[in-house]
Amino acid sequence: MARPAGHAPEVFFAEWRERRAGARRDVERASGLLAELGLPTPDTPVLAVVGSKGKGTCATYASATLAAAGARVVTVTSPGVRGARDRIRLDGTAVGAADLAGLAAELEAAVERLPPPETGYLSPSGLFLAAGALYGRRCGADLLVLEAGMGGDSDELRLFDPAAVALTTVFGEHLGVLGDTIGEIAAEKAGVAGPDTRVFVHGPLEDVAQEAANTTLAARTSGRVRPERPEPGAGGIPDRLLPEGLGRPAAEVGCTAARRLLSATARAEPEPGRLRRVLASVRLPGRLSHHALAGNGTELIVDSAVDSTGAAAALEYARRYWGGVDHVLVCLPDHKDVAGAVAELRGRQVTAAALPDAHLSFTSALPEEWGRIRAEEVTPPLLAGLGRRVLVLGTVYFTGLVLEAIGADTESLFTS
Repeated sequence: MARPAGHAPEVFFAEWRERRAGARRDVERASGLLAELGLPTPDTPVLAVVGSKGKGTCATYASATLAAAGARVVTVTSPGVRGARDRIRLDGTAVGAADLAGLAAELEAAVERLPPPETGYLSPSGLFLAAGALYGRRCGADLLVLEAGMGGDSDELRLFDPAAVALTTVFGEHLGVLGDTIGEIAAEKAGVAGPDTRVFVHGPLEDVAQEAANTTLAARTSGRVRPERPEPGAGGIPDRLLPEGLGRPAAEVGCTAARRLLSATARAEPEPGRLRRVLASVRLPGRLSHHALAGNGTELIVDSAVDSTGAAAALEYARRYWGGVDHVLVCLPDHKDVAGAVAELRGRQVTAAALPDAHLSFTSALPEEWGRIRAEEVTPPLLAGLGRRVLVLGTVYFTGLVLEAIGADTESLFTS
């Protein structure tokens, strides 16, 4: 498999690659880095996106809504779709290679002015947040939409003291890392809110997660901010302008949070006709996205589903669209819901791919009849050999590798 487009300059991953066993990201050192760079920029409000699933969809729809209102918007997602460049976007379009290199050089110079790392490290996601904020300052962005790498209170995103927070959903993917219960994880994610937060919009939450998030929000904002959950369809956006499947609630959270941020910052709402046109242009590669392989008739549906619910939803969508699925290509590291996904896929033609990353393990038991490949073996001929209707499921990084292999267009996510 080819190297991902827009390969990241070394500064983004240098300290993470050299970290000691058991080391954690150093948010306080990241704070020092932001100070060196003169960030965050006080007059550029931030919409922070946190949650267990759907963050990329939420960030895209929030950014599209803000752009439809005439704002100049820089968006940072974690990870990107195909590579490093598309982790940072201006009005939906990926940063250019030369701009990314310039941002990396400025980051590297600032890192060199810091004391050397002791027990922690500067995380890749935190460094991309800093680069995105730098890019926003360079190009005169009015607003930033920043997606957390993982968590909330423990994420570098907290350092930006967001004016608005969008919480998509919460489940137990990071039990034992962000918290030992769903409630603790919800509290950790809601902890991204700070003294300047004026908007908090969330998607469907279990009662225990809802209570924990509300309690944390009240503590962080001295009770000033009331949480809001948008009712399905209440925003007046036609269903045809929202994504299919499990991404729809996240998209509605993003649109609502963006409109609330516009109001909180005394900006005008987008004109309805323009909002519809911009939302109609949204594309979400890797989220129930459709792709045709040139010259052989094979079609792909690619989705970043990593649990039983996501796999079931993707299968149902593929059945409705195609009438059936010939083969499923899936990538399930041990820390995902492997057992749940396996249960949903049992009885189908399945090939499992393993990523080469040293920090991921692929030791969970899989059905003996499943095929096995390495992720770097994925090529258009291999995909064509799986059948005419191929469903691709797995981590965002894996679906990005597949999109890279087939040359999918990920340069722009919407047209403003």
